[in-house]
Amino acid sequence: MQRRRVLGACALLLTAGWLAGCASPHYLQLDPRRTAGMPLTGSGQTVTVTAVDGRDSEVLGTRTGSAMSTAVITVNAHELVPELQAEAERAIREMGFTPTTARAEGRPSLTLTLDHLGYERGESRPFIDEARLEAVLVAEAINAGTTYTGAYTSRRTQGYALRPDKAANTRMVNELLSDGLDRAFRDPELGRLLAR
Repeated sequence: MQRRRVLGACALLLTAGWLAGCASPHYLQLDPRRTAGMPLTGSGQTVTVTAVDGRDSEVLGTRTGSAMSTAVITVNAHELVPELQAEAERAIREMGFTPTTARAEGRPSLTLTLDHLGYERGESRPFIDEARLEAVLVAEAINAGTTYTGAYTSRRTQGYALRPDKAANTRMVNELLSDGLDRAFRDPELGRLLAR
C-alpha cells in the first residue's frame, strides 16, 4: 500500500513537471550567421550600416499554437539587433566596402530591418505535429538620391513527435534567419547601388 502511494506520488510529480515544461516560455538567444559568399562589388567605399527591429512584438508565437498559451517564444530586440548588425557589417566588408555606423551627408547607406519573425503550429497528423516558422528581412540601400529596397522571406516547416525544446527552437530560428541573411546579401542590386 505504501509502495503504491509512493509510485502514485512520483507519477503525479512527473506529470506536473511535464505539463510545466510544456507551458514554460522560451526566451531564445540567437546568433544567426551567413554562409553564402558575397558578390564583390565595392572598392573600399564607406557605407553606413544600420540593423533595426521592425517587428510589432518580440513574441514569435507559442509552442502549442494557442494564442492563450503561456508557452510563448520570445526573441528580445536588444539581444538580436547587435547580432544582425554584426552580420550586416561583415557582409558589407566582404562585398568590398568599409562599414561604419556613423552617418554622413551623401554617404551610401544600408538599413537591414527584421520586419517579421513568426512561429506557429502547423497541421497535425497522427503522432506528428508541425512547427511553421517565417522570417522577413528588408534591406534598403540608398546612394546618390537613389533607393533600392528588397524584401527577403524565409520559411521553414518542421515536423515533430515531441514538441521542440529550447535548444531545438533556437537552432531552427537561427537557421531561418541565417537563410534570410544569405538571401538578402546575395541580391546583386544592393551591391550595385552602393558601388555607384
